Amino acid sequence: MEILSAFLDYVARERRLADNTVEAYGHDLASFFGFLNEHLGEEIAIKAFRHLHASDIRAYLAKRRRDGLSDASIARVLSAIKTFYHWLDHHHGIENPEIAFLQGPKRGARLPRPVSVSAAKDMIETAEAFAEEPWIAARDVAVLTLLYGAGLRISEALGLNGDVRPAPDRLRITGKGGKVRIVPLIPTVRKAMDEYARYCPYALGKETPFFYGARGKRLQPAIIQKGVQVLRGALGLPETATPHALRHAFATHLLAHGADLRAIQTLLGHASLSTTQVYTGVDSERLRAVVASAHPRG
Repeated sequence: MEILSAFLDYVARERRLADNTVEAYGHDLASFFGFLNEHLGEEIAIKAFRHLHASDIRAYLAKRRRDGLSDASIARVLSAIKTFYHWLDHHHGIENPEIAFLQGPKRGARLPRPVSVSAAKDMIETAEAFAEEPWIAARDVAVLTLLYGAGLRISEALGLNGDVRPAPDRLRITGKGGKVRIVPLIPTVRKAMDEYARYCPYALGKETPFFYGARGKRLQPAIIQKGVQVLRGALGLPETATPHALRHAFATHLLAHGADLRAIQTLLGHASLSTTQVYTGVDSERLRAVVASAHPRG
């Protein structure tokens, strides 16, 4: 449908949503439109969205639940539909108040699952030992060190270009939604990046990747994810020990050593402090100790 293509172009270009989110919205809405064609007994037209009832949306969500979707997935589908209706209102003057008041399933807060300090160290050191070539060993160490030592997302680390050589004191990172942040690099991180740059057999420049795959193209996340999976098996770590768990560890270990929550928010590139506050749940033992030592009745 043309209307779906126009909407997806809007969320990608103007809302600047992540590629994965845009793809998920496209899949969910295409499924929704297909359901409406059968549900209404005719090809859905743009004007029909004005007259849909909340019961029509609930019928679709019930179908998706019967298909096996989880509460989190149902909530994502409803979010896609509501975002679509918001766009219809602003760009085509099509309102439907019933849809705005629909609520999805309540989801409990899911705490991040960071790795421990020792596990993070073991993962980085073992990555070096597992690689067959010295430059790949240095590369894998540099990637994991950036995730744990600077709190980068894996996409942010692998999106770096070769002009970060020599490693600077701070990186300018463009994260989710085009949000820009400045991330300071500790000496350990800079050393790992420079070591990799010294061994890398490919050109490093402003227009080239910084992290290369074995075939001379930009390194893909799946390679690092597969490598971490091997590390988990070798070190006996749980399945939650993923590349992203190193970013979680960056935040929780900073918090455990007294870092300010607002500073951690800035370092991680979170738009809202409430997103960062989930780490206080991970580090609740330290918070209890702070209260016990600082409160007058402690």
